[in-house]
Amino acid sequence: MKVRVKRIDKDLPLPLYETAGAVCFDLSARESVTISPGDLARIKLNVVVATPPGYMLMLIPRSSLPTKKPGLIYPHGVGVIDQDYCGPEDELMLQVKNVGSQPVEIERGERIAQAGFVKIERGELEEVEEMEAASRGGFGSTG
Repeated sequence: MKVRVKRIDKDLPLPLYETAGAVCFDLSARESVTISPGDLARIKLNVVVATPPGYMLMLIPRSSLPTKKPGLIYPHGVGVIDQDYCGPEDELMLQVKNVGSQPVEIERGERIAQAGFVKIERGELEEVEEMEAASRGGFGSTG
């Protein structure tokens, strides 16, 4: 599947899949930033991606984030990038929060996030008055 990608800063490399088995490609910070304790920041990721029809682009932090950047969390857990978020100014960004007690530094060019394409289908929503299945009971209800 070919995907159109626009780099904002051509001095930074095009994102890539780091291994033959990687399901996501790594994204790098376009600018250096310091995130103070308690602050929320949006890290610019240097690309606009034209997600193909039938897919969404899922944006997530790299698994090394907690060990390399203690205190930094991704409050959403996952970012969903819609197919129509691909205009000239629609640069991908990773929103992070510093829940630690020390400032966290992100260096320009540092791989901080990853993204992968997920096949999707849109459902036709039909309103009903009652649901037929029995209720399961909520969070953690299966033990």
